[in-house]
Amino acid sequence: MRIQGLGVIEDAVVELASGFTVVTGETGAGKTMVVTGLGLLFGGRADAGLVRTGQGRAVVEGRVRLAPDAPAAVRAADAGAELDEDVLLLSRTVSAEGRSRAHVGGRAAPVGLLSDLAEELIAVHGQTDQQRLLRPSRQRASLDRYAGESVAKPLASYARVHKRLRSVGAELETITTRARERAQEADLLRFGLAEIEQLAPQPGEDAALAAETERLGHADALRTAATTAHEALLGDPESVVEGADAGTLIGAARRAVEAVAGHDQALAALAERLNEVGYLVADVATELASYAAGVDADPVRLAVAEERRAALTGLTRKYGADIAEVLAWAERSAVRLAELDGDDDRVDELAAERDALRAELAELAAEVSQARKAAADRFAEAVTGELAALAMPHARVTVAVTGVDDPAGLPVGGRTLAYGPSGVDEVELQLAPHPGAPPRALNKGASGGELSRVMLAVEVVFAGADPVPTFVFDEVDAGVGGKAAVEVGRRLAMLARNAQVIVVTHLPQVAAFADRHLVVEKSNDGTVTRSGVVALDDEARVRELSRMLAGLEDSELGRAHAEELLETAESAKREPAKQSGGKARRN
Repeated sequence: MRIQGLGVIEDAVVELASGFTVVTGETGAGKTMVVTGLGLLFGGRADAGLVRTGQGRAVVEGRVRLAPDAPAAVRAADAGAELDEDVLLLSRTVSAEGRSRAHVGGRAAPVGLLSDLAEELIAVHGQTDQQRLLRPSRQRASLDRYAGESVAKPLASYARVHKRLRSVGAELETITTRARERAQEADLLRFGLAEIEQLAPQPGEDAALAAETERLGHADALRTAATTAHEALLGDPESVVEGADAGTLIGAARRAVEAVAGHDQALAALAERLNEVGYLVADVATELASYAAGVDADPVRLAVAEERRAALTGLTRKYGADIAEVLAWAERSAVRLAELDGDDDRVDELAAERDALRAELAELAAEVSQARKAAADRFAEAVTGELAALAMPHARVTVAVTGVDDPAGLPVGGRTLAYGPSGVDEVELQLAPHPGAPPRALNKGASGGELSRVMLAVEVVFAGADPVPTFVFDEVDAGVGGKAAVEVGRRLAMLARNAQVIVVTHLPQVAAFADRHLVVEKSNDGTVTRSGVVALDDEARVRELSRMLAGLEDSELGRAHAEELLETAESAKREPAKQSGGKARRN
């Protein structure tokens, strides 16, 4: 991640490796700006006050490594982003006027897309940012993953039955609530089908009638044209004038040419063609005579054809552009009418299926609830055990698995509960910080520092069950020290076995457990404070831990203590996971 112009950080590159990365530095050096930068990069609220004084904007850029089939990669690709092999580039810019812009995979994107990606990529636990696991839906999903097959199997069956029940219910509601509309539709279909059946149109009949009425309406003109053409070709047999028709003229031409055709082969060929023309003219004239004789004006037939054509036109105005479309409409309407006429039987079938599905769903919901409650008890016991080692020995975590009463819901355990796609249960993590205190929702039962430790305990127990690959803890060690601080570091290291963990801390006992140590350095040139982020080598890490322990980087006593602390942490990290965490993951 690269940060420019954010708070006291002028320009810094933060190399966040896998495993456990710790960020330390003097008070006011800008450690929290690293977490703020991550927050901006993943859709956090933009604030013009975050922009470094004297600069026009703050820019945070990040490279996130993703598997191509990871949900976040698929979501980004759906939004048009491109992955560079397995790396997704993110960018967030905040101007000094408070305007904000985001880029995902090299493309401009709404800030909301960054927030969507954050759901799958990062969980931030800080003094004021504990939102992710405080949402009931997220708590329920995390508990289900923690429970494993005991919940997953019946929940999959429940989801399948629930989907079918919704489909059946929607169809049943459509049939029953739209009975009047469906009855009206059926009446219209019956009327249309009866009208078509009464006329019984035949395929292509409209085109044939159009041609027939056109011919009958112009019978006299057609007969006169044919007779005139016949006389022009062969003449009028009753006429005393000869030689005025085409046949006579062609015959004269043929005879004139044939008289001398023997003297020139070319002229002989023309005589043959004249002979063919004469035959062709005779044939056409004969057919014209036959056509003229066959044309008969029939006013009665014309009236019948026009009446039939008008009736068919009435059908085409209502049901289709032509008779073919009218017949197709009739076929479709007959099928639809059969469906509508069968509504009563369909209602009975759907009602019976709905009742059977509700009964099956109630059984599955009870099975899911029972498995969740068993997992909730194991989980609460494991988290409470973790808190005892995190300077909260009297705190007790419970997981309330309850349902919401709904008269239209499912009968489960003697109650009628609202049911949804994930069952009838609402899951809420609750904390009683000391004996005698009633359990309350996490965000109401703990201070900011306590809540961070509770979240750490929760994440450690959830480790391996939560798909989020990166966890960020800001001041998770607030209010603790000594042995409790060592236990905080130990658990952060345990969590880092399954995920990337980034921690901002001021306690050397926590920092000693890190796999990578970053320090935010502050320099002052007399006018402007600048901060940068530096990765420490082994020697520099000893000096930083010495400063955190004794306030002096080069104190021999502090260095010895720092080296001992690092050795103790490395030894603890090589130990197998504590029984509570390991057992929780196996369950």
